[in-house]
Amino acid sequence: MNRDMEQELTYWFVFIGNSIVLECDEKGYHVPCSAEPPFQMKEWTPTQELPPIDHIPCMAYSISMPPSDMKGMQTIGLRESWALLPQAFYNAAGKASELLYWDSNTKYCGMCGAPMKRTTAISKQCTNCGKEVWPQVSPAIIVRIHKGDDILLVHAKNFRRSEMYGLVAGFVETGETLEECVKREVYEEVGLEIENIQYFGSQPWPYPCGIMIGFTANYVGGKLRLQEEELSNANWFNRDNLPPIPDKMSIARRLIDDYIAEKRPIKENSTINSTKLQNNENN
Repeated sequence: MNRDMEQELTYWFVFIGNSIVLECDEKGYHVPCSAEPPFQMKEWTPTQELPPIDHIPCMAYSISMPPSDMKGMQTIGLRESWALLPQAFYNAAGKASELLYWDSNTKYCGMCGAPMKRTTAISKQCTNCGKEVWPQVSPAIIVRIHKGDDILLVHAKNFRRSEMYGLVAGFVETGETLEECVKREVYEEVGLEIENIQYFGSQPWPYPCGIMIGFTANYVGGKLRLQEEELSNANWFNRDNLPPIPDKMSIARRLIDDYIAEKRPIKENSTINSTKLQNNENN
């Protein structure tokens, strides 16, 4: 492919509801790449510019109904597309989905009700009072709790798989730190006290506009008491008796896989953290 052709092409992230339209052939699934959009857009169809992939521009838009001619294409749920697309394209699809959701929910000013006007790819300004808005992200925590060599797994009532167990998770509330949120969510959902909260990692969660922030912690005390509005079961498990766990796309699975790979038992009620370990090594 020569440079002139590359400049003419665009990756098109087209959404119908919560599904993305992908080309499918004998080689697999692909984001449509062409000089023109794969489906006709109206003059008023909002488009969303995305960062380029391999120097090829990326654009996103949504349509209300599947076109009559879908030859060679399929609609795939955004979650399901993780297993079908290279990571860079799945990440771009998630970003596109979040921005399209933001755009559709900020057409009018929340202060005065006047129409909002796009000023950049990720900002708008009210045409009347000048209020500016940007896409907002809802942070949520997820935590792997250790009790000796066991970890706590829970079954939430909203899990898509009835047999699956995951980790305690919840949204961060206004005015609290991430660590305070971890302690509060654990106590509210399972009635346990924890300590030694350690950051693990994070993951964008475009369902529709979140970020999951992962932690590990140690059990201190308390008996399991379920928040029945959200959980139907909870128990301690070890590497030899794990129930069905989340798919590999999630940070929950990364936390559990990290536990499986870690062969050293975690001491109960341990208060050792990385800072203390460093101090001990320096003494």
